[in-house]
Amino acid sequence: MVGSAAHQAWPAFVLVTGLLLVGLAAHSDGLFVQAGRLLEGVSGSAVGLMVAGMALVTVVTAIMNLDTAVVFMTPVVVLAARRRGVDEEPFLFSAVFMANASSLYLSGSNLTNLLVLDRQHESGGTFAAQMFAPALVATLATALGLLLIFRRKLAAPPGRPVRPTAEATSRVGLLAAVAAAALTLALRNPALAVLGVGLVAVTVQLARHRLTLPQIVTAVGPVTLIALFALSVAVGVLARSWDGPAQLLGDAGLWGTTAVSAVAAVTINNLPAAMLLSARAVSHPRALLLGLNLGPNLAVTGSLSAYLWFKAARQLDAKPSPVAFTRRGALLAPAAMIACLAAIWLTG
Repeated sequence: MVGSAAHQAWPAFVLVTGLLLVGLAAHSDGLFVQAGRLLEGVSGSAVGLMVAGMALVTVVTAIMNLDTAVVFMTPVVVLAARRRGVDEEPFLFSAVFMANASSLYLSGSNLTNLLVLDRQHESGGTFAAQMFAPALVATLATALGLLLIFRRKLAAPPGRPVRPTAEATSRVGLLAAVAAAALTLALRNPALAVLGVGLVAVTVQLARHRLTLPQIVTAVGPVTLIALFALSVAVGVLARSWDGPAQLLGDAGLWGTTAVSAVAAVTINNLPAAMLLSARAVSHPRALLLGLNLGPNLAVTGSLSAYLWFKAARQLDAKPSPVAFTRRGALLAPAAMIACLAAIWLTG
């Protein structure tokens, strides 16, 4: 049982490690500064800039996955706000909230989708067709909620723009990012390939004296990843020997399944929760995914993407706050889940 559970869980953590390494190499090259400048060039108000940033996060999340989006796009939207001279807080929080909310479009958009899809024996095309309506509703509901929550900060007059000193002077980070994106799209299990790209990229940056070993260790956070992997394997073993979760979901119904999976996600993280709740066939798999993917917007404990967001934000000297995350997520997540459940009900 342990071997089976570990086999199910390891690709997620290897992939995340590779993405962290690629993101660190790109950051050391100033790649995010350049991307932020392009986004900052969007004409109009701070609202228009934030809408453009949220749209970009949505596209990257849907096509690649939410962990990639958080690692790559948090620096982009924050640096764009700094260069425009507007409050960066709405952009910082929109990156993680929109990534979670936009992770329902394709099976590869979120690793929880792959876990549930494996148990449902559905094709990726069938998944996309069934999930498009609730995925779109989740994206729009969360985007609208963010604009309402941050309306005063977005309406404030811009201050003095911050001109970053880092410049893109090499192409190592860019090449690594492109390679990781291509591998994520092309391979069913890109974990080892993306890890290889990340290792090569940081090795080159070490040789060029753009990175140090302590910086790499800090960026990856191996203790946290190992602890979460161990928890996922333990939960996977439990799920293979206990039918309690299946019985609970069998009696929960559409709305109850979403609530149970959301609570499980913020309690033990959505990846272990997916392994626990999808060990056996469930009556409402779409509702299960709503809780696993949108529930993490309730608290930073809900998904690995929140951990990656903290890492990316701190590399930028930004100020991510678990309390502020929960205060805003307590409004955004339930609204998005209710709207998505209505969409599922209307579409049958």
